[in-house]
Amino acid sequence: MIIYPAIDILGGKVVQLVGGVEGTEQVTLPDPLQVALHWRSQGARYLHLIDLDAAFGRAPNLEVEAIIQNCGMDVQVGGGVRSEEMADHLLGLGAKRVIAGTRAVKEPQWLRQLAEGRPKQVVLALDTKGGRIQVKGWQESAQITLDEMFQIIKDMPLAAVLHTDVGVEGRGGGIDAHVAEDFITRCPHAVIASGGITTMTDVDALKKMGAAGAVVGLALYKGTLPPQRIWS
Repeated sequence: MIIYPAIDILGGKVVQLVGGVEGTEQVTLPDPLQVALHWRSQGARYLHLIDLDAAFGRAPNLEVEAIIQNCGMDVQVGGGVRSEEMADHLLGLGAKRVIAGTRAVKEPQWLRQLAEGRPKQVVLALDTKGGRIQVKGWQESAQITLDEMFQIIKDMPLAAVLHTDVGVEGRGGGIDAHVAEDFITRCPHAVIASGGITTMTDVDALKKMGAAGAVVGLALYKGTLPPQRIWS
């Protein structure tokens, strides 16, 4: 299972938010590229990079491009990927994968076109809270159900599905094992888990469930999940 350190960028800084809500920053660091290079120095070979400003519909952060081009890791990047042009721009910079969320959920035919034109380079973000898919930076629930979405995507050439459990994201209290296992079991694609991963107990549990990857944020920044335990 691949462990991805998370770098979420808001206003040019690395942040860790509680449940994706602005103003709840538990971590704020001024130099995103240096943070990325730090995780590489600790042994990380893959990076999960999200432009929160772009996700919220604002102008993208230029730091995203600098990280993709200079961090020396395989980067999967998301936040505001709402066009094929943006996806191709990020892939052209050197990103290994792009993450599509809001538009992909609202317009599955667009997602199919995006994925079929870039096989195994597109990760679908399915963020859930209380069993409902969340969109627009977790600001609203989608009309489509999880089961309907799984049926639609089962034959798409996706790289993976990124599942963020919004209910536990950024709270440092551990994963919701029932939610995680239910999603991994039902999803027709490889799953990258995110949300609440705090200790090696969470990491080991996700491995046993069959997760292909896990995105870790607050636990790395707070030190409850030491890098030497996951990248040694």
